[in-house]
Amino acid sequence: MCSGRVDLEFILRAFANGQDGVFIGGCMLGECNYVTHGNFDALANTYIAGKILERIGLNPDRLRIEFMSGADGNLLAEYSDSFTKEIKKIGPLGRSEGMDEKDVKAKLDAARKLVPYMRLVERERLRVPEKSKKAYTDFFESSSINDLFDEIFNDRFAMGQIVSLLKTGPLSTADISEKLNMNPSDVSRHMIDSSRYGFVRYNTVKSCYELA
Repeated sequence: MCSGRVDLEFILRAFANGQDGVFIGGCMLGECNYVTHGNFDALANTYIAGKILERIGLNPDRLRIEFMSGADGNLLAEYSDSFTKEIKKIGPLGRSEGMDEKDVKAKLDAARKLVPYMRLVERERLRVPEKSKKAYTDFFESSSINDLFDEIFNDRFAMGQIVSLLKTGPLSTADISEKLNMNPSDVSRHMIDSSRYGFVRYNTVKSCYELA
């Protein structure tokens, strides 16, 4: 299967299912058998997924991509062994980052809901103009792209977490702030935005927010 078929959703789903690490192997960059150069899409998805993991509190080193030819069985074995040792060193998913299993799953589920949005963003604002590893590295590791990623991901992710939390029942701003470890002023800002989009509403009788 072409590594370009490894969608962002597949990566996040693997972690949501409890995998401690995800390894992606692709053919050599610049040697794709297809005009689509899917291995560059896989590289972009790996960078994006890594940034998502980092922003939800998980170690981005749990995800790795390597490129090799079909004849490089020795390299595959070497990369696999190296990655396995690295994951064992990092430790179990979430626990090593100081998060419980329920919190990890909730954050990954909220992130997965953003995949369609992140696909659109990738096409419009995270598209690398040149097909080369250096171009992708320089692009995705630049401070300007990190700032842009914070801008386009953080607020949407926070809103997604709040909406998921409200599925359990109505909550006050203070309740949401405590459960998600957010600043109350940030929660209020997100609630205003969510109300504007029609996701939630304020129950004046109970003095709390609930799903619309």
